[in-house]
Amino acid sequence: MSRSEVLRLGFVPLTDSAPLVVAKERGFFEAEGLKVELSREVSWATIRDKVAVGALDGAHMLAPLALAATMGAGSEPTPMIAPMALNLNGAAVTLSTRLTSAPGENGEAMALAKLIARRRKEGASLLTFAVVYPYSVHNYLLRDWLAAAGVDPDNDIRLTVAAPSRMAELLADGIIEGFSAGEPWSSVAVALGAGRVAVRASQLWGRAPDKVLGVTQEWADENGEVLTRLLRALITAAAWCDAPEHRGELSGLLAGAPYVDAPRAAIAASLDDVIFHRDGANAPRTAQAAWLLGQMARWGQVAADAETSSVAGQVYRLDLYEAARAGQNA
Repeated sequence: MSRSEVLRLGFVPLTDSAPLVVAKERGFFEAEGLKVELSREVSWATIRDKVAVGALDGAHMLAPLALAATMGAGSEPTPMIAPMALNLNGAAVTLSTRLTSAPGENGEAMALAKLIARRRKEGASLLTFAVVYPYSVHNYLLRDWLAAAGVDPDNDIRLTVAAPSRMAELLADGIIEGFSAGEPWSSVAVALGAGRVAVRASQLWGRAPDKVLGVTQEWADENGEVLTRLLRALITAAAWCDAPEHRGELSGLLAGAPYVDAPRAAIAASLDDVIFHRDGANAPRTAQAAWLLGQMARWGQVAADAETSSVAGQVYRLDLYEAARAGQNA
């Protein structure tokens, strides 16, 4: 790819798309000699497919999606790499205000478990919950939280997949009774009076991996120098996003129609739970990938074997990230 060519990067309208948006709007891509077009996509399946066929050069991507695509779980196998983590945290489980409330995260889970058991005894229909994609930390968060309260997520509720940007609307309309998605859509649901946050990934798991920069292995092999410049621009942008003095401007950028297109106040509220850069957040560590693979195996999406475990180092490319960082600091 020459310097005159346009790099096309996809994103889904979420708070954690911020590094891409900021790199574009604040000129960090341009400073690295990159011409970048951002493409707003509605779903993670679209992101996966467009990156796989080359319609997108890369994308803001669910971390487990990059692993799943490489293994051919849920799609034809397409080797992908994640040379940078875009954020930690931001995922949450949000319940409808129609459900009986209870104080505290354990109270919420146990109250929900009791409601589900009572409905089963009465022969009522299963409650419907939505996640953004089967291979997502959001799916694993909801499952883990329910399972800890004795709820079987595969048999005691109905799970469906919906675009993150539709979650608050589906909750308000009574189509679903809860969802697990990235911000700002939990904050939007709360602002609408339709939902309340039951638990956040940060409460259960601390620094929970979430999104990465995803590109195919083939594209990375053919565009190594471009990838390095892309990483440098995104690292700079992620650091900018984490600076408290930039939060007002950041929420305004994200709120715009080309990007997240959500109320600025909801986006501002959602920023507190997301880590973009600090404390090494952007390093794609194989321990994170291994943990995600463990979640995938726990829920029957992949086999728990040595071949699966080897994918962690294949996809999470800390070496490429560190090389970009070294060049940035030189």
